[in-house]
Amino acid sequence: MNILNFFKVSAPAAVKVPADKVDKTYKRLRFQSFLAGTFGYALYYVCRLSMGVMKQPLIDAGLLNATQLGIIGACLYWAYAIFKLVNGFLADSSNIKRFMALGLTVSVLMNFIMGVLGVTALNGGISNSALFALFAVCWAINGASQSMGAPPAIIALSRWFPLRIRGTYYGFFSSSHNIGEGLSFVFVGMLVATFGWKWGFFGAALAGLLGIVIILLFLHDTPESKGLPPIEVLAGEADAKEELSPDEKRAQTKRMQAAVIKNPGVWILAAASAFMYMSRYAINEWGVIFMQDVKGYDLAGAAAIIGINPIFGIIGTVVSGWLSDVLFKGDRKYPALVAGILEAIALALFLFGGTSKWLNVLAMVLFGIAIGVLISFLGGLMAVDLVPRQATGAALGIVGLASYAAAGLQNIITGLLMDSGADGLRDYTYVRWFWLGAAIISFLLPMLNWRRKKQQIQ
Repeated sequence: MNILNFFKVSAPAAVKVPADKVDKTYKRLRFQSFLAGTFGYALYYVCRLSMGVMKQPLIDAGLLNATQLGIIGACLYWAYAIFKLVNGFLADSSNIKRFMALGLTVSVLMNFIMGVLGVTALNGGISNSALFALFAVCWAINGASQSMGAPPAIIALSRWFPLRIRGTYYGFFSSSHNIGEGLSFVFVGMLVATFGWKWGFFGAALAGLLGIVIILLFLHDTPESKGLPPIEVLAGEADAKEELSPDEKRAQTKRMQAAVIKNPGVWILAAASAFMYMSRYAINEWGVIFMQDVKGYDLAGAAAIIGINPIFGIIGTVVSGWLSDVLFKGDRKYPALVAGILEAIALALFLFGGTSKWLNVLAMVLFGIAIGVLISFLGGLMAVDLVPRQATGAALGIVGLASYAAAGLQNIITGLLMDSGADGLRDYTYVRWFWLGAAIISFLLPMLNWRRKKQQIQ
């Protein structure tokens, strides 16, 4: 079988579901796809953030310094940014089950290889410079494969869910980020604290294997591939049209993707998401070591507090989509602005509020709720709302390119600023203002889009 054909969107099933079973079958397969996309992507995240809780042990072991760790982290994000743009466009015309499973398979393999490299390095089999280079290459490959997770999962929502409830389910899906982050800090953090940093990679690989199984068993490509009518027909939407041939569908998708590239509203949201991702990944990547250096916490205590933010982020993501669908009739701008302001306040409390455990817990609770809303809105849904359904992946690709390029840049800037301290001490003076400034800019930019309407493409 041609490898390209293997990844193309599934052909309509030859056998159609009987009319009296269409509704029941559709709802069952729709819910399975939603769950598989949500939990599959959550386990993607464990394979992406495994490095976040290992920074201090790596530095303490004398294997890598903060600047090197920043560069390694940037390799993942920059590879992710480039390939998310590419994969966003590819996923629009792809078999999303196979596409998503392949990405997680490669990510699992990279985590396992890095665990093996860690064992070898601790036994003196690899020099520090070689370990740095190998980690950078593996983490970049991991970033490229990680970019194959979000587009198919979100495209599943477009292919299976009607417009009237898409925001609600997008909010539920966005909790996958928080579930994955929470697992990373709690599960991986526990492994690292108990058995050493290299075991964080092995634990992440095992979590990823579970995700592959979930995707292969329960994620479904299209309603048509299961013998069901197209989503427009199932949902009774006004834009339901006569079924197009596969060639006509591909041509239509390419035309819409080209128009999305020229949409300034998508690029404004991409820039806003970029600054939000700077502040978000500042906490995810460096929050644990910040608490150890500045606030005097040990690894387990720091990881436990930082792990609170993704747990409460679930509240933000779940409530955000439903709230905007029901109370604001699909208008996301007001809840997005409130969440952006709340994120900046929470970050200021965390960065400047002192060592009190309860103050830091409160900061992470508020930060998590705010980021949960912003991941859902700035990170995808507001851009998806601006474009036609067939160009969902293209819009996500543009937002992802900006977001993760910025996350990578943040990693390097943070590492350099930390290592700029006198006498080899890490300095957080400018780091604090850098992180907070990014959060403030992220909620100001979307105001430029407040009067922009959904893009119409014939």
